[in-house]
Amino acid sequence: MLVGAAALLLGGGGLAVVATTALAGNSQPEAGSGHQHMVNAAFTISCPDVGERLRTVPHSAQLPVSKGLSSLDRQVHDAYHKMMGGSGSNVLSGLKAQRQKTINMMVTAIAKNTKRPSYLLKMSGCTMKPITEGAGAGGNDSTKSVKDGWYQGQTQTQTGQTQDQTQGQDPNQNGSQQPSQDPNQNGGQQQGQQGQQGGPSPDDFVDITTVQPNADAPPFAAPKGGNATTGSFTTECGRNEDGHFNSDNVIVTPGVSNGAHHTHDYVGNKATDAFSDDNKLAASDTTCNNGDQSTHYWPVLRKLDGAAEQKPGAAQDANVGTTLTPATVTLKFRGSQSGQVTAMPRFLRIITGDAKAFTNGTKNANASWSCTGFEDRQLKDKYPLCPQGSQVVRTFAFQNCWDGQNIDSGNHRDHVAFSDQNGTCPNGFKAIPQLTQRITYDVPQGDSFAVDSFPEQLHKPVTDHGDFINVMPDDLMSKAVDCINNGQECT
Repeated sequence: MLVGAAALLLGGGGLAVVATTALAGNSQPEAGSGHQHMVNAAFTISCPDVGERLRTVPHSAQLPVSKGLSSLDRQVHDAYHKMMGGSGSNVLSGLKAQRQKTINMMVTAIAKNTKRPSYLLKMSGCTMKPITEGAGAGGNDSTKSVKDGWYQGQTQTQTGQTQDQTQGQDPNQNGSQQPSQDPNQNGGQQQGQQGQQGGPSPDDFVDITTVQPNADAPPFAAPKGGNATTGSFTTECGRNEDGHFNSDNVIVTPGVSNGAHHTHDYVGNKATDAFSDDNKLAASDTTCNNGDQSTHYWPVLRKLDGAAEQKPGAAQDANVGTTLTPATVTLKFRGSQSGQVTAMPRFLRIITGDAKAFTNGTKNANASWSCTGFEDRQLKDKYPLCPQGSQVVRTFAFQNCWDGQNIDSGNHRDHVAFSDQNGTCPNGFKAIPQLTQRITYDVPQGDSFAVDSFPEQLHKPVTDHGDFINVMPDDLMSKAVDCINNGQECT
């Protein structure tokens, strides 16, 4: 259900009310023109993201918290089915009651060994979000390019809403507040009256040739200048030819099967699943040709051809279509604009992007979509329509600053950060090699593909995200750092 980016990634996101969609297996693709986006939808259930607000999670509370986050996701999913079944205005109130119980369990588990996070108890209430709204505040943030410029031919009025519709609303401050009008008060009759398209919508795609160049600055430009460390280290780990897939998320919901509710593509460490601890990862074989045992994973990309796998993370979670194998996967570590980088600690965990960015907003979103031959044009909330012979490109540029102490944090974000464009890290953080995962695909022409997502996130491109656990042997990490700091290109 991200991260964001968001990723993304954490418990209790939103759910779209979708009556018919090819992603749900209820519509056939159009011949020769991709996917038939026939959807009867008007609203998404938007819930405060409990996982994003976690700070300290003691070891003794990690499994209860993981189970709680997964339960919050399942509760929103079940609320969707109740709405589809014609349940009336009891959906939101029933969902709130379920969330209250789950969040209280999580708070109690955390409080056994640290300060009680009572603020989480205010996050049980959910509201209805029109699916025509963008992912950002007022629906505008998600339509901006890398340089905060509007896409060519696009205006703010084309985002489907006005700035004042949602401005100033903080779901974390009024979590128990119900919307002034319940879309279910007429037995669900409002659903579908607008006939909105979604899951994904044709509006989620844009012709890359009409987008203005917008990616001439870091993180997509290599470090350069007098103080920059200009070397790189590339690790070759294949394209998941071995078919390593699961719907777990060992970083966000360790110990819980199907914690992601969508399917992940893996390269590198062969043992990665929900139950992999550091010892298991360190003992595992790897697909990388240099002995790097690191874990790299991201949501699969699917061709929208209606093919369904009845298993967790796939059709059971509204992810339908043939899984596309990447044409290429490039895993590269680069230096800093401001100076030398320091080694990553082994077992450092980083998530980038937000798998729930459609309902969370774009604060943690970090999706970047493009086409080969056009990578000076990066899309944050659109899928690219590429010219004939050009491949779709997904790029994840990870956080490049580390707090120097922790390999993880309660919300899996606070221990790492991005530098500014000059390479300067926040106070107390130090520069580390920046990982970039670049993945290319051969896709059918047209709006014929989509990323796996939490069901309620409507397969929006803004929800794309990447995950990484550093399991490099220390000597290999030292080699990578030396190459980067000495301006060499190494593998």
